[in-house]
Amino acid sequence: MEKHGAPSLTDGESKKPADAAAVAPVIVDLGSAKKSQIKELAKGQGKLTQRVLGVIEELKSDGTLNGSAQPVIVIVKKKISRKNLLARFL
Repeated sequence: MEKHGAPSLTDGESKKPADAAAVAPVIVDLGSAKKSQIKELAKGQGKLTQRVLGVIEELKSDGTLNGSAQPVIVIVKKKISRKNLLARFL
């Protein structure tokens, strides 16, 4: 069942823009942060969120990012293995 007005893909069409392969991603390393700061960032709040927004504005003003670009923030945490967890307490 298709919604009215919703775009649909036909055979041979792709969701990627034609020049997607030519666009290089912009990667910004904000360094390390406390667990509580990372949780606030995931909620869109706190000091890290302000830093991210500041960096995005700076990249837009420099021309590195298009003004209409939609930023994507991915939060990845290091998983501690059981072996490393035990090593911390020994």
